[in-house]
Amino acid sequence: MKTGKIKKYFKGKPAFKEFILNAMIHPVKTRPRFWLRCFMPFYIKRGRGSVIYRSVRKDIAPFNKFSIGKNSVIEDFSIVNNLVGDVRIGDHTRIGLGNVVIGPVKIGDHVNLAQNIILSGIDHNFRDVSCRIDQQGVSTEQIVIENDVWIGANSVITKGVKIGRHSVVAACSLVNRDVPPYSVVAGNPARVIRSYDKTTKSWEKVS
Repeated sequence: MKTGKIKKYFKGKPAFKEFILNAMIHPVKTRPRFWLRCFMPFYIKRGRGSVIYRSVRKDIAPFNKFSIGKNSVIEDFSIVNNLVGDVRIGDHTRIGLGNVVIGPVKIGDHVNLAQNIILSGIDHNFRDVSCRIDQQGVSTEQIVIENDVWIGANSVITKGVKIGRHSVVAACSLVNRDVPPYSVVAGNPARVIRSYDKTTKSWEKVS
């Protein structure tokens, strides 16, 4: 049975869905149970030469996709979570020390993420004041990082953001809007401070 058909089947059976979900994901720890983690090598997709260090926390379940391309690496003390959306990492990409990647996230090829970066494709819902925030679930929107991007240390990328190819995000930036290709952004919230001019073939300051 395909994933789409399985999700459609469970949609009409919320009690059964919750039972199965609790059997797979610990409701307090919110991570895959030990028995499911034992099967992880069989349901994650890894390219040749990829490295996921032992200290990486892999909150990866089979009901969403996880893939890492060839010669890519997820460095120590990072967290990768696909429980609410797919996580796809391209080829020759480096996820640096202490990064947090919460799907849905799509990362391209030759991307460099420095240290302590957060990419979160979710937000907690809060608008109903008659209901606790932790009862209102989450909303998701895919983060897309195109090929050949460098993101500086301690930056935060929020849900729904697209970062264009050959762009740079300066350290300690909060990126909550799309970044055009061939741009340098910085600040909180981040704004474009340089962009590449194809006519002059140089990086120009943006006032």
